[in-house]
Amino acid sequence: MISVARVHSQTLVSVTPRSIWRIRLARELPRYLLQALAVVGLLASARFAIAPPRPVPARTSTSGFAAGNRAAEGFATLFARSYLSWDSRDPEAHRIALAAFVGSWMEPEAGLQPPESGEQQVRWTQVVQARVLASGEQLYTVAAQTDTAGLLYLTVGVVRKAGELALAGYPAFVGAPAATGAVAPAHLNEVEEPALETVVTRALRNYLARAESELDADLTADARVSLPTQMFALQSLGSLDWSSSGRSVLATLRARDERGAQYTLVYELGVRLSAGRWEISAIQTNPDS
Repeated sequence: MISVARVHSQTLVSVTPRSIWRIRLARELPRYLLQALAVVGLLASARFAIAPPRPVPARTSTSGFAAGNRAAEGFATLFARSYLSWDSRDPEAHRIALAAFVGSWMEPEAGLQPPESGEQQVRWTQVVQARVLASGEQLYTVAAQTDTAGLLYLTVGVVRKAGELALAGYPAFVGAPAATGAVAPAHLNEVEEPALETVVTRALRNYLARAESELDADLTADARVSLPTQMFALQSLGSLDWSSSGRSVLATLRARDERGAQYTLVYELGVRLSAGRWEISAIQTNPDS
């Protein structure tokens, strides 16, 4: 590069060397940047065409929702138990039990007037059906086994008012949810491997007898098994069939408990062939889930 300077009326010329590649880079850099931006734009357009962005759904608290449902179910169950339990010799106890549920607009004791004599106690209750109405009300059908009227079904509506559970209105007596007899299982392929049948029979015998150390010999290294809480004796293995997945078997058996009661039971066992030997990877349940 040549520069000219005038000093004391004399002209001086100086030469400053520069690399050719720097001169070319300074001259071509704007063009390279424009080309890079164009390429990035094309890639972005292709990405949006192939996989356009989708709105991210709002996060919901599954555990909170489930916990809310359990709370409402418990509320309906407690009401049903208090509502259906009464003793004519102590009418005040029934009023007190329902006081926490009854609103100011409702009749006393939620409209129930027990008879002048007798009593009724609830042995157990269970929510057997639930549905959400358009208003947001949760309507539960509660089965209640009583000692005098037998098995009753009561619908109880539950809402949240200022964050608190409350009755949505008076209850109603209804019939049981529709049900039918047991459905026959789909046709399955019978296990025709004597070695597998031997392992399954031995594993189930030890499992039912709570013989943990003997059972371990037939389990895979990663098997997780939870033993039954009481002991049973395996009497016979009725049938052994492959499940539809082909990775487990269904064993129908007869067992007897320590008091002499006999049962027909079905167990699903995960099975795995390792080095020519059958092993059990699971029995009926996953204790970790």
